[in-house]
Amino acid sequence: MRIALAQINPLVGDIAGNERRIRERLAEARSAEAQLVLFPELAVTGYPPEDLLLREHVLADARAALERIAADAHGIVAIVGFPERAEDVFNAAAVLADGAIAGVYRKTRLPNYGVFDEHRYFQRGDGGALIDVDGVTIGLTVCEDIWVPGPPESDEALAGARLIVNVSASPYQAGKGAARERMVAQRARDNLAAIAYCAQVGGQDELVFDGHSFVVDHEGDVLARAPQFTEHLLLCTVDAAGAAAARLRDTRQRAPAREARPHVRHLGSFATGREAYAADAPRGDRAEPLGPEAEVYGALVLGTRDYVEKNRFERVVLGLSGGVDSALVACVAADALGPERVTCVTMPSRYTSQGTYTDARVIAERLGVELLELPIAPVMEAYEAQLAAVFAGREPDLTEENLQARVRGNDLMALSNKFGWLVLTTGNKSEMSVGYSTLYGDSAGGFAVIKDVPKTLVYRLGHWRNTQADAPIPETILTRAPSAELRPDQTDQDSLPPYEVLDPILEGYVERDMGREQLIARGFEPATVDRVIRLVDLAEYKRRQQPPGPKVTSKAFGRDRRMPITNGYR
Repeated sequence: MRIALAQINPLVGDIAGNERRIRERLAEARSAEAQLVLFPELAVTGYPPEDLLLREHVLADARAALERIAADAHGIVAIVGFPERAEDVFNAAAVLADGAIAGVYRKTRLPNYGVFDEHRYFQRGDGGALIDVDGVTIGLTVCEDIWVPGPPESDEALAGARLIVNVSASPYQAGKGAARERMVAQRARDNLAAIAYCAQVGGQDELVFDGHSFVVDHEGDVLARAPQFTEHLLLCTVDAAGAAAARLRDTRQRAPAREARPHVRHLGSFATGREAYAADAPRGDRAEPLGPEAEVYGALVLGTRDYVEKNRFERVVLGLSGGVDSALVACVAADALGPERVTCVTMPSRYTSQGTYTDARVIAERLGVELLELPIAPVMEAYEAQLAAVFAGREPDLTEENLQARVRGNDLMALSNKFGWLVLTTGNKSEMSVGYSTLYGDSAGGFAVIKDVPKTLVYRLGHWRNTQADAPIPETILTRAPSAELRPDQTDQDSLPPYEVLDPILEGYVERDMGREQLIARGFEPATVDRVIRLVDLAEYKRRQQPPGPKVTSKAFGRDRRMPITNGYR
């Protein structure tokens, strides 16, 4: 049979806009002679709708939109994710056929780990469900249902499903697309069923959804794959008879199949009027997955673009220091929005080197973005004069360094207030982990583009971006020792271990929740481990005040890693 996977980019809460997008893709799928079209999890509301699900009028509006979409379902069957309000609220997939809502499947496995909080909003469903489309038996699942071996997909396969569909909104982290493919391929082999995985794409606050929809046959081979980080209607012809033939040869499922069939609901049988497709029909397009750096960069671009566009900002502004972090953020911003919507500001001080000053101008010129220059030395002199009597007898220290960062933050926020521009901050995950930032200074802004990108990955992304045609980042930025340039001859390593040492310790402590002894057993110096742990723990209050930014690692600060600020455990 011929199926379509509508990899769409919904806007959370924009029920009317999401309805329009779904109806357009439904019409395209029908024009492409698909018999079945899939839409992502909670496609009507967008995912995750969070506490919008606690509002009765939102749930009622979602149902009304679904009924209007159903009226378009003629000559094709559609599976559409929506929040169902019944005796409770369910994360559901509606079966739309013959102009009506013909049935509803309710998600049975509700994730409540990491960024997920579905126990807060949903009641679980009570088992799998089947439909027949043009004589092919299909099992229905929603996202997490397929991440754990066993029911509901195993029950559906045993009850006769030759194709299992999974409508999903699975947030991105580096390497997750390949992991999903491996997992789904294993489920297909275990159940001797083809599987179609239809995913959401787009940015939503801290989360990025990478798309990467695909179809595998009953042997786990990829038949079709959608591109990452972009909307796409993926068409694929599936030989459902292949799974049935494989089951005849493998008799292990016969006994459990007899037991499972009575326990799986059958929601209906539907005919689209399409003729059967030949088994040797073209399977579908197979987009090549991106490489590691290209994938993360694509996530940052999509997350930034959607945050700006969906929140209706016309322009962004950022401080361009001549360092690698701000250089990377400038590249992401220009690639996400176009250089005509990006303003960079260089704010030199008495400690700014000629090298970083020149490099900032070079990268702005290469990217084609607007560059403003606002020297901060006169403002700092005014601050120093104002505070001189109060600070008399005390040597300059971090106070004066932080004042410089706060002057720069004030300048950027002034531009934001005056012109309505969104301020992009440029701090990376390594700095945020250990508190190497200034509250209301370099942390001031609306969106933190690289807040989940460790410093060593920042450099890898910078080198990767320079492999593209324009090579915008001056090589000196990528080779110069990193420095905040807030005092004479300052480098980051004056205050921190080398990033090649720091980042692996942070990865162990923050993302894998390793303890001191575990980190030391991995070969790190005890004194360095103790120092890093102390810095991470002390900086929790700072991290709570950081802007949102796209998640790209396995555990991001914010909605992913949740630690108490007031915490006596050491």
